[in-house]
Amino acid sequence: MYKIGFIGLGIMGKPMARNLLKAGYSLVVYDINEEAVEEVVKDGAARGKSSCDVASKSDVVITMLPNSPDVKEVIIGDKGVIYGVKPGSVVIDMSSIAPSASRELAEILLKKEVIMLDAPVSGGEPKAIEGTLAIMVGGPEATFNKVKDIFDKMGTSVKLVGDIGSGNITKLANQIIVALNIAAIGEAMVLATKAGADPEKVYQAIKGGLAGSAALEAKMPMILNGNFKPGFRIELHIKDLKNALDTARELGVKNVLTVKVLEIMEELKADGKAKDDHGGIIRFYEKSANVEVRKKQ
Repeated sequence: MYKIGFIGLGIMGKPMARNLLKAGYSLVVYDINEEAVEEVVKDGAARGKSSCDVASKSDVVITMLPNSPDVKEVIIGDKGVIYGVKPGSVVIDMSSIAPSASRELAEILLKKEVIMLDAPVSGGEPKAIEGTLAIMVGGPEATFNKVKDIFDKMGTSVKLVGDIGSGNITKLANQIIVALNIAAIGEAMVLATKAGADPEKVYQAIKGGLAGSAALEAKMPMILNGNFKPGFRIELHIKDLKNALDTARELGVKNVLTVKVLEIMEELKADGKAKDDHGGIIRFYEKSANVEVRKKQ
């Protein structure tokens, strides 16, 4: 069984690391947040001194970080993974970053005889805790097959979608669909509530039809209870949509609706809601209509 290094113990990374521990894997972990490290160490992980130290003690290194600059710093920065990783090892970046960054890092690691997979996830904190994430993987098929058992301990839908960078391309497509879906939920439910309908009954009536979706099922109960505790923060979704638009510009693709939803998220960020759950997109519509979509008492 592989020795795994896990770097990045945030909202998503911590439960993912815990699921690997529960599955019996030997883990060495590192994060700049000492409190998060301490929690996972209490669960049975070993403490790494740096990204380099983690890599030197691991066969497989997993990173789960906020954005491209963070991943680059951890992998090729001072005391980075690249200075400790052994030839023949595998680096799996499960962050959601720019596809071009994944390809750049894979080329650098390949010179050290290290294969990289980009494997971003979808499902938010609840599915990270359950170990039921959707995992989209880019990289060589032989390497994917070699570490698939690791993925299976964190997710229930694990798909190899193409070469390195393809995982993050898939994640960008996912994030566009999720953002537009949540925005549509907000727009529709504010309209229904403003018109005098009971939003909970509207939700129950439409969830089994074509308007039903995983986003509707996940976010409407939270919205009805006024719960915007983050499973996935607005500020992180902003980052993903910016990466999507950057990629679209490189490819000459128009993303008209993505641009609009990004503007909505940026306005919410300016209102101090950057760390709220992305289901909080509805509050943009609530504010403009002067109504709240909540469960009736």
